[in-house]
Amino acid sequence: MQVRIGVQFVPKELVVDTEQSADEVQHALAEALAAERGVFVLKDRRNGRVVIPADRVGYLEITEEEGRSVGFGTQYT
Repeated sequence: MQVRIGVQFVPKELVVDTEQSADEVQHALAEALAAERGVFVLKDRRNGRVVIPADRVGYLEITEEEGRSVGFGTQYT
């Protein structure tokens, strides 16, 4: 799944491909926001990590991966 993270005072969003579920990502952010000086940690597919101060997260956009179609389409008239 792909997660886009908007960080305050950073003009470009972060894009992370993760194997975590949408619920896990949402829960991790909620826990980080609840903690004093919490840190939001997201694991990417290559075992790397993205670490952001939770109070600086502006938004999360979570996109489930769709099955990709392969091949060429044909239109009939």
